[in-house]
Amino acid sequence: METVNIHDAKTHLSRLLARVEAGEEIVIARAGRPVARLVPLRDDRAPRTPGGWEGHVWIAPDFDELPAELAAAFTGEDDA
Repeated sequence: METVNIHDAKTHLSRLLARVEAGEEIVIARAGRPVARLVPLRDDRAPRTPGGWEGHVWIAPDFDELPAELAAAFTGEDDA
């Protein structure tokens, strides 16, 4: 793992990112003190499977209906 200072990191960011994409880890330091680490991004999340809440959630039949008084409040027609 190599350590580079902030100025060099800004100057050579493209090169550093190429090395990180190849699997290397790079530490960025300010005045010799490590402040950040560049590491390859790994997407370890499993693909989403729809329907995970099926049978656990109930939605009212009138869920998509907006009551007139609420719609009026959103449009400013209800000044009461």
